[in-house]
Order: sequence, then C-alpha cells, then structure tokens
Amino acid sequence: MKKTARVTPPAPAFFPVVINPEVCNGCNRCVEACQCDVFGPNPEPGKPPLVLFPAECWQEGSCVDACPRAGAMRWVRPPHQRVRCRRKSTGEDYFI
Repeated sequence: MKKTARVTPPAPAFFPVVINPEVCNGCNRCVEACQCDVFGPNPEPGKPPLVLFPAECWQEGSCVDACPRAGAMRWVRPPHQRVRCRRKSTGEDYFI
C-alpha cells in the first residue's frame, strides 16, 4: 500500500494594505516609503509593487500616505484594532 503525504503552506499573515492594480501606476513611492522593506519594485513598468514580506509590516501606513493616486492603496485596520460602531439612524452595525 502506497502512502502519501500532503504539505500545505501556513495561512498568510494579515497584511493591512490593499493594492488596486487597476489604479496603481507603479510609481514605487510606497516601496521607498516603507520603513521595513515589505515591498519590492515590480520588474514590469507600470505594474503594482510586489509584496515580498507581508509578515514584516509594522502596520503604520506610511506606504498608503505616500501614494499619490487616490484609490491605488487602501489601509485596512488589523482585526485587533477594529472598532464596532452602530449607526444611530438605522441601527446598522459596522466596523471601522
């Protein structure tokens, strides 16, 4: 009887930056602004930066602040920093 083993990679670390490739023009300002070298420039001109080390992110947002294009990068709060809110008018719950 032949036995097989299956290896699965660990779950990816939470990375709080979402890059919209349709808006990003590959200027690499985020690569230069990142204090912990999470990003690397994409070898293809005009393409979004490569996320090389997401687990190393300090989650301080300088990359998003440095981005000159509105909507190219978005900051998503880490799960432990999200705040649950409720709209007074509708009673709807949401997180910020």
